[in-house]
Amino acid sequence: PEHDFVTMMIPHHQGAINMAKALLLSTRDPEMRNLAQAIITEQQNEIRLMQTWLTRYQESQAGNAAAPK
Repeated sequence: PEHDFVTMMIPHHQGAINMAKALLLSTRDPEMRNLAQAIITEQQNEIRLMQTWLTRYQESQAGNAAAPK
C-alpha cells in the first residue's frame, strides 16, 4: 500500500506544481503569487521525500529478491 500511495502521489504533487506555475504566469495578486510559490516549494520538497523513500523501498525489494532462500 505504501508503494502505491507514493507512486500515485508523486504525479499528483507534480500536477499541483504545474498548476501553481501556471498561476504565477497569469496573476499579479501578491497573495496568490505567495500561495503559488509556497505550493511549488512544499510540493517539490514532498516529491523529493517520496522519491527518496521509493528509492530505498526499491533497493530493499531488490535486496530481498537477491537474498538466498
